[in-house]
Amino acid sequence: MKVYNTLSRKKEEFVPQGDEVTMYVCGVNPYSDAHIGHAMSYIFFDVVRRYLHFRGHRLRHVQNITDIEDNIIATANRLGKSVPELTQEYTKRYDEDMAALNVLRADEYPRAMGEIEKIIEVTRGLIDKGFAYAVGGSVYFRVRKVPDYGKLSHRTLEAMEPSEGAIGNEEKEDAMDFALWKAAKPDEPSWDSPWGQGRPGWHIECSAMSLKYLGETIDIHGGGQDLIFPHHENEIAQSESFTGKKPFVRYWLHNGMVQLRQQKMSKSLGNLITIREALEKYSPDAIRIFVLNSHYRSPLTYSEEVLEAAERGADRLRQAANPGRPSFKGEVEELPDARAYYERFETAMDDDLNTPQAIAVLFDLASIINRAANLDYLDKVDQHRITFRDIAGVLGLKLEPTDVISGQVDLEEIDSEDIAATRGEKLDLLLSNIENAVKDPDMGIDSIRGYVNLALGVRDSLRKERQYQRADEIRDKLTSLGFTVEDTPQGTEWKRKR
Repeated sequence: MKVYNTLSRKKEEFVPQGDEVTMYVCGVNPYSDAHIGHAMSYIFFDVVRRYLHFRGHRLRHVQNITDIEDNIIATANRLGKSVPELTQEYTKRYDEDMAALNVLRADEYPRAMGEIEKIIEVTRGLIDKGFAYAVGGSVYFRVRKVPDYGKLSHRTLEAMEPSEGAIGNEEKEDAMDFALWKAAKPDEPSWDSPWGQGRPGWHIECSAMSLKYLGETIDIHGGGQDLIFPHHENEIAQSESFTGKKPFVRYWLHNGMVQLRQQKMSKSLGNLITIREALEKYSPDAIRIFVLNSHYRSPLTYSEEVLEAAERGADRLRQAANPGRPSFKGEVEELPDARAYYERFETAMDDDLNTPQAIAVLFDLASIINRAANLDYLDKVDQHRITFRDIAGVLGLKLEPTDVISGQVDLEEIDSEDIAATRGEKLDLLLSNIENAVKDPDMGIDSIRGYVNLALGVRDSLRKERQYQRADEIRDKLTSLGFTVEDTPQGTEWKRKR
């Protein structure tokens, strides 16, 4: 298994340092609802975790919650709420969003306000070693004391922009120095410290939590590409300075950003689609497919059209995950070995977690299973169904039945003799059966799907024979029954809410 390491800028063989893989992923700042950009990151790292388990690794996963920082304080003051009240509210909503997306819970969710003791310990240690200094009740890290500062972002100090409010901050020794501890201000939460009342800076919390819960060197550190500088760069500097230059992280994994109208989706830009808004329109499986259909290091552009296509894809996979009971008849064509699909899946995932190729394997399996169901030899693809469920599980897809019936007509999956036989009165009878089926709450979805696919197969054959009026009658009848029929380059797709 190879992963792209941001630190080395190349793919490296993934070799854990011990019997248990340690992974730290930067979490949310809970002062508003999580958005699709968050979903992209946490879905991807959820798949990383699931795949490592699939490959036989034990794993310890820690994800912080930044529950004290400038935006949180400003929002709480504006709303007239306490900081704990605000962050608890949105942490709960974040947990609900992740559960809806089928993201597994981390082993630990440390909060900045709950780790003050460890943060002070690390800050004091950095002062003792000469890497930090206290002034005016605040503590700053000496960036220029770290010779390899910039090794993660691959930038020189001269090319970097000062951060942490450096402009006009005359108490710093250097404009590039960043805050480990901030002196208390009015209307802000604060804690006792050796340097007076104050609160932690942003970067120090992740170093303190990683050291406390995972040790001095961890296997994987993850987050979005927007965190590479300054956040993760500063984590490396302060962590390795504290531990005596022990490597902080062995593999840095960074996901790309979600774009909306060619801009990064972010709270600061105000161009957000929240997870809750997306879930009002699309299923969790569709959102996961939308994310995983793009390589994790690439930017991902949000659009209604792409999400709708992902929903149609999810419907095809649900059809394979929930086929009807088999009733075998006739001879079975030769099927590809199911084990080959495991091999294709592992080959894709072992190449820097290539989820688009892994998703393609799942759709290929779905095509085999759906064809088997349509031709009534479902019992001959048992091993393919097991493989399908295993791969879907690693990708975090639940594929549970919904009240939406849908299908994509593949003429190769419909018996040509059935199409030829369903003409005239038999077609009228079929359309009548569809009408009765959708009105019958006990009618199985697979029976309805089979009826509709056959009717649209007949429609396609009529169109090829230029019998357009009769073909239109089929579409009109289905439309009157609440079906949406769409002809696409990939074939005819249909949908109906029961």
